[in-house]
Amino acid sequence: MKGAVDIPLRVECYAGYRGDERPDVFWLHARRIVVRKILDRWLDEDHAYFTVTGEDGARYLLRRDDRRDRWDLVAMEAMTLPGMEAHG
Repeated sequence: MKGAVDIPLRVECYAGYRGDERPDVFWLHARRIVVRKILDRWLDEDHAYFTVTGEDGARYLLRRDDRRDRWDLVAMEAMTLPGMEAHG
């Protein structure tokens, strides 16, 4: 994944018996992105991480900070379609 960032996100989660278990939808600025698939998830001491594929085909690394009750976009990788590479 490219583009290490730290952008606060608004996230709607699936709320199971353990509370907010996984992201379902998030907003990147004003754009609403539905999570199509969770590719990976892991925990560290202070955060929960989710690598997801959005409905736009891009992959996102989302981080939940339970201590600050905050979600962040850590990285993203946009899908490149054949013939749509940047020319310069």
